[in-house]
Amino acid sequence: MRTETRVGHLALWISPICVLLHTLCIFKEPAMGDQDLPGVLVSGLEGPHGICEDHIGDLQKHFTLITLQEFLENNTRFGPKVQAVYIWGGKPAVTQELLQSLPSLKIIASAGAGLDHLDLKLIASCGVKVANTPQAVSSPTADMGMALLLAAARRVVEGHRLAIAPDTENFSANWMGQEVTGATLGIIGMGSIGYKIAQRARAFEMKILYHNRKRRKLEEEEAVGATYCESLDDLLQRSDFVLLAVSLTPQTQRLIGKRELNLMKPTAILVNIGRGLLVDQDALVQALQTGVIKGAALDVTHPEPLPRDHPLLKLENVTLTPHAGSATHQARRQMMENLVASILASLHGLPIPNEVRLNWDNSVA
Repeated sequence: MRTETRVGHLALWISPICVLLHTLCIFKEPAMGDQDLPGVLVSGLEGPHGICEDHIGDLQKHFTLITLQEFLENNTRFGPKVQAVYIWGGKPAVTQELLQSLPSLKIIASAGAGLDHLDLKLIASCGVKVANTPQAVSSPTADMGMALLLAAARRVVEGHRLAIAPDTENFSANWMGQEVTGATLGIIGMGSIGYKIAQRARAFEMKILYHNRKRRKLEEEEAVGATYCESLDDLLQRSDFVLLAVSLTPQTQRLIGKRELNLMKPTAILVNIGRGLLVDQDALVQALQTGVIKGAALDVTHPEPLPRDHPLLKLENVTLTPHAGSATHQARRQMMENLVASILASLHGLPIPNEVRLNWDNSVA
């Protein structure tokens, strides 16, 4: 990719830094035979846990990619060469042992918005920076949230099975789902993803409630027609659809349990695009089996994938997807380009795009 094209892709969100990077020729394509590219540790170059194979060529223009296997086989050789860790799909895992084995490490660049797989306090104590890619994932993940909501409400997966079943002879006129237009959507977590979901839901004329650690500005609420619920219980009791778009922290783990599910309407549908551990899955199974709620649509579970005998896999009123919120070609390429920009900025002592900073209480700024 030429310099101008790469800068153009990033200009909408970090144009001042991109101009500076361009000026310093950081984004130049290395000359043939350039042997001094910075080392970057990656999980692997192939397989389900490797980095995206379509991105390898672009990454190798700027970095020497060192796989985790290569590092483990000869950490005395490769350890000092690694200046950045490139996390894709949550891998490689960043442990204290790994950090102590990388004396030249300057930054951990993690694809996606979630940070629950990183010990930020430990990483900061080693003097290492962290960056992620929240802007790149917000729109596709919001799209997935609405797709799951619609699929569960209109029983799309069940309908598909019915339509292709070899023993189906007719379609019942009484096979029905839930109305979306005009329904009440309760969004838990009104960050960038939650807000984009509200924007999409407004097009369906939905009534939008939200619960968040911090209330949005009045003009932001008015722009999407959202009403703030200080009480989570209030949101749960009033919503036809409850959508989880909140980060996983010690405070939000099992945020939705038996008590919260019992507060929801028996016609309500739970949608989770955050993290599996936001929900007490045993309580959810029971609620779905006994009619406490109508259904669930989950892009995330714990663990991933679920054991093949897990009861959630056997329920007709559950729609499951394989943690694919950001899984579009366009989003994944933007994630890669954002990570490259963050690593290069760190290595050249420039402000880091999407740097993750900790507050005094170790919460994310």
